[in-house]
Amino acid sequence: MKKILWVLLPLTLFFYQCTQKDNFKQSGKLQFINQKTMDSVIFKLTQKYGSPEAVRMEKGVKQIAALWGQKDGSEEAFESFCLQYFVGDPGKRDQLFDRLSNNFESIFGHFNMISLDLKRGMHLDIGEMLDIDPVFAAYEPGSHFADDFFDNKLAFITALNFPAYSLSEKESLGPEWTRKDWAYVRMGDVFTSRIPANVNIKVAEALTASDNYISNYNIYVGNLVDDQMNSHFPKEMKLISHWNLRDELKANYYKGEAGFLKQSMIYQVMQRIINQDIPEPVINNPAYQWNPSNNKLYKEGKEVSGPPEPDTRYQFLLNNFNALREVDPYTPIYPTYILRAFDAGMEIPEEQVRKLFTDLCSSTQVKEVANLISQRLGRPLQPFDIWYDGFKARSNMNMEVLDKITRDKYPDTRAFEADIPNMLIKLGFKPEKAREIASHITVDPARGSGHAWGAQMKGDKAHLRTRIGKEGMDYKGYNIAIHELGHNVEQTISLYFVDYYMMQGVPNTAFTEAFAFTFQKRDLELLGIKDNDPNKEAMSALDNFWASYEIMGVSLVDMAVWKWLYENPTATKEQLKETVVKTAIEVWNQYYAPVFGIKDSPILAIYSHMIDNPLYLSNYPVGHLIDFQLDRFLKGKNFADEAIRIYSAGRLIPQLWMKHAVGSEISIIPLLDATDQALKTIR
Repeated sequence: MKKILWVLLPLTLFFYQCTQKDNFKQSGKLQFINQKTMDSVIFKLTQKYGSPEAVRMEKGVKQIAALWGQKDGSEEAFESFCLQYFVGDPGKRDQLFDRLSNNFESIFGHFNMISLDLKRGMHLDIGEMLDIDPVFAAYEPGSHFADDFFDNKLAFITALNFPAYSLSEKESLGPEWTRKDWAYVRMGDVFTSRIPANVNIKVAEALTASDNYISNYNIYVGNLVDDQMNSHFPKEMKLISHWNLRDELKANYYKGEAGFLKQSMIYQVMQRIINQDIPEPVINNPAYQWNPSNNKLYKEGKEVSGPPEPDTRYQFLLNNFNALREVDPYTPIYPTYILRAFDAGMEIPEEQVRKLFTDLCSSTQVKEVANLISQRLGRPLQPFDIWYDGFKARSNMNMEVLDKITRDKYPDTRAFEADIPNMLIKLGFKPEKAREIASHITVDPARGSGHAWGAQMKGDKAHLRTRIGKEGMDYKGYNIAIHELGHNVEQTISLYFVDYYMMQGVPNTAFTEAFAFTFQKRDLELLGIKDNDPNKEAMSALDNFWASYEIMGVSLVDMAVWKWLYENPTATKEQLKETVVKTAIEVWNQYYAPVFGIKDSPILAIYSHMIDNPLYLSNYPVGHLIDFQLDRFLKGKNFADEAIRIYSAGRLIPQLWMKHAVGSEISIIPLLDATDQALKTIR
């Protein structure tokens, strides 16, 4: 997962867009600057610079008027400010853009470096985590950025000369814009809201606390027992929820009854976590044995009592909602976090995203693929088979052999980092380019499952944080690390190889997820293991389809829960838990029960992203669709050359980026067609 707290927009450049409204409200009050003053300013600017600049003048004046408060100066001061600081000469505007861009790169880049450094104690496996580490991790050096830049008027100068465009304007006008036009527009996205520092701090604290909770939510599965007090996992094995639990479940396909028993136990653990009747003492604690089937707790072989987790999971979700809701009054064009996540963040409206998901989950191909999986397993499907992993090349390989290979190859983070240039060369990057990209990536030992954290300025490095055990990197960890490496390579290309800093990055996080998926599916190739299966392409299509089906349902739950939260803003954690479980069951019964033949499973609510990364989940299935279209386009082409061409486009809007990349917009149709063909091939 690409780990970024992009809700603190100045730090990561996922900025809000703005449109015009005469009665624009800021913090619930009508704006201070009236229409007469705005008209006067626009008239005087038009007289001075002429009508060709009329659209930009009107946009700039109206946008800063919406953000100008009484403490910023009188209406006369506002008029004088606009007349003084509006830059009508194209050459001087270029100079202003370059100066702003260079300075923002330094500011955002150093903010990012400080934030990353202060999170070391919480994120990295560098010894015992101290009580003070989460406090440092919650500190956001950029929390006062907007306040400072409005106070010193630099925010107003920026917005006046580089006004923002709405998503619909970007969609209609964007195809005709030059690269510099786009860079100017992205500059305009920087200052379109005025969120107080104390509100940003509350958001940072809530997100950091939930991240810390999830990062330390380990289950010692070696201590799980059945009714006969037998354990079935290696004694020292601990798995973080949900990532490692899910991956261990995947690893046990085709291991007969023993594998099925382990999968069933993990599924029981997941249900206990969702329902919050998991005994609190077993969380991140090796001192107890636990039977997840009957929920009995044991210590030194004797049954003991232990209180259930007190709905802590849902309290953190509620805390995030309450913190993010405090931003709402300061973003009147996008007055809910839902709108900010989709219309502003993804730049794809939620209804479009939802339709992509429901159309695929309702497709006839779902039952056909499910029947194929059931045949391959030789048994009826179980709810945990949403994570069926049998279409991947590695699915029929001995996991113990793969573990030995990766542990021998990567005993620690230094070994993995040293091998990055070689891995890139294997993927087709020229040696010089491979070394250049690798020089901008460093690898750290993670406390949690790991994540990728990109640089925000040239000269800094992207960080790949991965968990490596005492015996070295096991295959599951390696597979995740290759995914995160994909993020780091994208982050490096879209920073260092993009023509304008304001265009650095990707349209939204689904696009970096797509590139990470593309890397991840080449993990065996990077180990030197060839896949000579003639059905490889068909299997890849089926794998993408089933993965999309699984995560789309999870995302539908996530979206529905946030809709409910806004409808019930005073909800308690108990009410929220009830709603999450109920929603997960409803989505399951609509899109999964008819396929699996099992009703009322809450399994779609297990994802940790719901707790520590609000409304991020939708990026994964959209990423799967993008990944599939990219993969088909890359067939027969040089992967490295195309990766650089495609990802150096930077932050265009999503559909325009896709047209540049592969010639068509994001769609489920190519995947459905390929799934149909794959089913014919496999049968």
